[in-house]
Amino acid sequence: MAAETGFHFRLSRFGTHRKARWARWIGVLIGLATFAVPTALYANAADQLYERTLMTAADGRCRLFSPTVSVALDASRAQARGATLRSGASELQVAALEQRARAKAAGTGCDSKDLALAAARVKKAFEGYSQMLAMTYPGDVASWKAERSVSATIPVWRLSQPASFGSDRLIFGLVGRALAVTTVATFDNGQRPYAARLIVRDTRRTLGPYIASNAGRNLAAKVAPRNANLVFVAQTRDEAPLTLLPTGAKTGLAFRFPPAVIGAMSQLDPREAVTVEFVFQGGGRDEVTRKAYIEVGDFAAGFAFLR
Repeated sequence: MAAETGFHFRLSRFGTHRKARWARWIGVLIGLATFAVPTALYANAADQLYERTLMTAADGRCRLFSPTVSVALDASRAQARGATLRSGASELQVAALEQRARAKAAGTGCDSKDLALAAARVKKAFEGYSQMLAMTYPGDVASWKAERSVSATIPVWRLSQPASFGSDRLIFGLVGRALAVTTVATFDNGQRPYAARLIVRDTRRTLGPYIASNAGRNLAAKVAPRNANLVFVAQTRDEAPLTLLPTGAKTGLAFRFPPAVIGAMSQLDPREAVTVEFVFQGGGRDEVTRKAYIEVGDFAAGFAFLR
């Protein structure tokens, strides 16, 4: 994995000394944070999440930054959140930490000199961010590739993850200027599914991810039971444009899912997976399904990068 680049200031706990109290503001300057946090930095993930959440919240209240810098902060906050969960924190612990950061930001005046100093350093740290057109977010099993470039006439992947299931292949992610939630699949035996479903854990009815202790790299062991999931049915089924096909494929089908998938996936633990289920006509009235698995990883950070 690539290491983070840019500025990094060690976090000091709040104390009576002014510099110590404001170390959390300055500590946000960890660079662009558009690279995955290496294992060696996992111990600092919670501190980084606190810092980035605090500055993002302050920006929301006080309009500190340009849209470009705001996007950079939000992307780095999302990635720090994923790193904190990967380090072993529960979703409840992460939510509590984020709430503390937002409360600290809410209690700070927009005319604060310390806030102005921190904001100036954030702007400097994120100089050149607008020039970055592509990023790759490595996960435990798979990676997300984010592309800011977009064509007005040709559909292209903006955020994508490839996967294989048996001899079949797919790409899942966001397409085009509208960031349409899409999967494109090609089937080795020429069969064609008539429908597709995306199965995502329902965070409102569960307390955390379902990950088997021996899951390893097996994404099928990182999904919730069927009754703990949201099921999104594809809204459209079309022949896939050549620009969206898996490498080497000549034909394939494109299924587009509801936009609500983005919010549902953004709430998940980066270690878990979602299921793409393709539905075929079986004998009689029975249906036959084939399943593929997509690692959640830094989906939320990739989406924030595109925004």
